[in-house]
Amino acid sequence: MPLTDVEIKNAHFGAGKNKRFDGYGLFLWIKPNGSKLWRWKYRIAGTEKALPLGVYPDVSLKQARETCEEARQLLRKGIDPAFKRKAEKVSTGTTFDAVATEYLKLHEHEQSAATQRKSKHQLRDFASKHIGARPVGEIKPTEVLAMLKRIEAAGSLETCRKVKELCGRIFRHAVATGRAERDPTQDLRGLLKAPVAVNRPALTDPRKVGELLRAIDGYQAQPSTMYALRLAPHVFLRPGELRAGRWAEIDFDGKVWRVPAERMKMKRPHLVPLSKQAIAILREIQAITGEGELMFPAIGPGNRPISENTLNSSLRRLGYDTKTEMCAHGFRATASSLLHEGGHDHAVIELQLAHKNTDKVAAAYNRSDRLLDRVKLMQVWSDQLDTLKTGAKIIPIKRAAPLK
Repeated sequence: MPLTDVEIKNAHFGAGKNKRFDGYGLFLWIKPNGSKLWRWKYRIAGTEKALPLGVYPDVSLKQARETCEEARQLLRKGIDPAFKRKAEKVSTGTTFDAVATEYLKLHEHEQSAATQRKSKHQLRDFASKHIGARPVGEIKPTEVLAMLKRIEAAGSLETCRKVKELCGRIFRHAVATGRAERDPTQDLRGLLKAPVAVNRPALTDPRKVGELLRAIDGYQAQPSTMYALRLAPHVFLRPGELRAGRWAEIDFDGKVWRVPAERMKMKRPHLVPLSKQAIAILREIQAITGEGELMFPAIGPGNRPISENTLNSSLRRLGYDTKTEMCAHGFRATASSLLHEGGHDHAVIELQLAHKNTDKVAAAYNRSDRLLDRVKLMQVWSDQLDTLKTGAKIIPIKRAAPLK
């Protein structure tokens, strides 16, 4: 006998019939917790299946019958309603790739363009090939592990770690937006080889630093490359922050470079006090590129800075192995090592390096604090670079008395 609304309303678990059939395979399944679920039982290719049709009373008896009839019509055409529903789910933004695209778009303001590109390449080259088309809520830890093991087998342990972390952030976004129940990467702890941390190569022997500075002074290249390389030792900036510099950020009167938050790794605005030597270098390149927006534009069409690898390529041409001796990022480590060796205030050095401060209160305070100390530090450092470059007697860069 077909079901009635009254019968459905009064039905409860344990009354002898926990499945109440309406007809044509449609039935109401009553669970121990009292919930009432609509299901449609059907067979296709010799296999019996049950298609979920919703929860009563959200889905009424009439609606369940209508949905059941739609599914039966699909079955008559040889279409499996369950597969069709899954395909529709995939097309509405529930695949891993769709959620990943949404996540990257949501957080693009927090990352540099280079970081965004790297994330997209990692997803394209690794994750998308294996789990990209899968509904994000159905991806199992074993699937993610198999994908990561392929990267690990190629010996790319650091890439493996980064892809795992990126996938984890995407899965957690899916959880937060109701498209997954949990992050499967959480079950992979201890199952992958940990990469060995490798510090970026940097010169810390004062005499070798002097040799490098002399080599840079004699280096001939296109102006953007040549002057970016000369400026790099004086400003403590990361290569990407340096090469994408805009003239609008330079305050020659105030002798400061104001780098906006969107161009900094830590996404906080940063002040770089400019020494006399840094100002002189900037004035020279300003005479060449000052009419444009970028301080160090690349050759060719388009408003783009010199490429990410330009400075490292220049160091290689000067005879330095950028994997073992000195790389563009190493200028920061060189400054940090020699200034710490000379007894300068660790906090001031860290502020000027724009390292992340885990103390949020201190971070907010320090952004504008100790600027006079940082001004003095940057001039002392540039003066020391001049001393090293001339090959004068090497003496430690001693800490000056605090400014009054």
